[in-house]
Amino acid sequence: MKARLLGALLTLVATAGAASAAPRTPGHAHAAMAPLERAATECFAETVMANPAAMRHARAGRWYEAAGIIGFLCRPEVDAMIRTHDQLFGNGTGQRYFKAAYTRHLGGELAIRLQPMLERTAVATAEPAADRTAPETGDKAE
Repeated sequence: MKARLLGALLTLVATAGAASAAPRTPGHAHAAMAPLERAATECFAETVMANPAAMRHARAGRWYEAAGIIGFLCRPEVDAMIRTHDQLFGNGTGQRYFKAAYTRHLGGELAIRLQPMLERTAVATAEPAADRTAPETGDKAE
């Protein structure tokens, strides 16, 4: 009895997975995936900027390591991207897509987004320079 139930469940899961994959139409997958990719990449960029250790890796050009430090914070965005890819192309394809194609381009996307923050620029300040001393206000004999 258990074997029949298990067999029926496995059959149901297998057919549901195959049936849930949407038919491939040009542009459809890109339209569905693009906003999810942007959301995940923005999450990685924002969290890298907020983490000093990740920023050290980013300044050194080690984007994969920078994203790896904070990756768990972007898990909801990544999971949504993986689920949608699975729905479009079949079970298991989303995880492969994330680990291969998406991560291959993530470093370049992070470099583009974070480059302005990584460049060191001179900043004007209204504070007096440290080597200047304040004029003395005491009475001096002349």
